Amino acid sequence: MRRALFPGSFDPITLGHIEIIQRGLSLFDEVVIGIGINTTKQAMFSPEVRQRWIEIAFQGEPRVRVACYTTLTVLFAREVGAKFILRGLRSAPDYEYERNIDLLNKQLDPSIETFYLLSSPQTSFVSSTLVREVIRFRGHLEGLLPPHIIADIYKLYPGGKPVTE
Repeated sequence: MRRALFPGSFDPITLGHIEIIQRGLSLFDEVVIGIGINTTKQAMFSPEVRQRWIEIAFQGEPRVRVACYTTLTVLFAREVGAKFILRGLRSAPDYEYERNIDLLNKQLDPSIETFYLLSSPQTSFVSSTLVREVIRFRGHLEGLLPPHIIADIYKLYPGGKPVTE
């Protein structure tokens, strides 16, 4: 079985992430979405909320699993039996960043291969960091996040629906 790990913080998962995962399903038999928990960073949404959102986004797709982890990504890949790490690239700076991670991962476990998929033009500008800023300033989230997440954010985040001019 060709199993890939798609790691990230997914705080929150964006339409760009979802696109990469869907395209990854055409390459791999299974994609494990690994929610990396960084104990030194303050996330906007709890791991449980992020996991629920991802599970809803992929309900009905048995080839997608979701799990949280707190270890090195390459060690988690080994733990879930993934021989591949799937990553999305939006820009040249993403490539430089991901290349260094890949080199480190190769040092730690040369048997795990990283696959990169380029984001589509429609999602190449979307990042969780930018989405969190839009949320903080009550901007419109349509076209950035799946509808079920937008509805939850409007309920969860103080201020409710976005401000309109």
